[in-house]
Amino acid sequence: MLLAGAAGLAVAGLIPAALAKTSKPGVKGLIANASDTALDRLAQPGAFYADTAVRILLPGTSGKLASKLLGAGDRLGLTTGLTKSLNDAGGKAAGEAKPLFRAAIDNLGWNDMPSLVSKNDGATRYLQSSAGGLLGDKVRPLIAGALDEVGAYRQLDQLSGSSQLLSIAGLSHDGLTNSVTDQALKGIFLYMGNEEAALRRNPGKLLKGIF
Repeated sequence: MLLAGAAGLAVAGLIPAALAKTSKPGVKGLIANASDTALDRLAQPGAFYADTAVRILLPGTSGKLASKLLGAGDRLGLTTGLTKSLNDAGGKAAGEAKPLFRAAIDNLGWNDMPSLVSKNDGATRYLQSSAGGLLGDKVRPLIAGALDEVGAYRQLDQLSGSSQLLSIAGLSHDGLTNSVTDQALKGIFLYMGNEEAALRRNPGKLLKGIF
């Protein structure tokens, strides 16, 4: 039989007993803290690009197809410049996404879920599976605005002049926006999961953020 709510999580040693009076504050406090920390880290300049685990790449088999289509143009570093711009855009969007993630966390019904107890990143996985699509819809306009701000669309237009086949690799404005949104969200959830696992190992960090 599953342990009940946050009280069960506390018995399992996965969240502090002080946060286990009701299920929602306990689980929500855990994942909200992990969300804030992950977004703060990825919002730092160059954070996405510096970490190959979350680096945002051009569409089309991780950017390889675009590089082949560009040929000599890629050797001149054109796609590298665009890739860095995509990661800059991801960081800017992460810096603006806190309210969106907080709202998604608040709106979910954190019921007894086996993964919340059995997985170190269970709450993150639950959020991703339950609200990932909605968050994608909300984050996409942030990504689009950031891509425009960092000049990624302009760079893409310049590269498109070098090869009319780039659309095959998904390198249109919409294709680029969708790809960056998907990759940025995967990176955010990866960082969130890592932060959640760290908080479960050291719940004192969570208490410091609440009291």
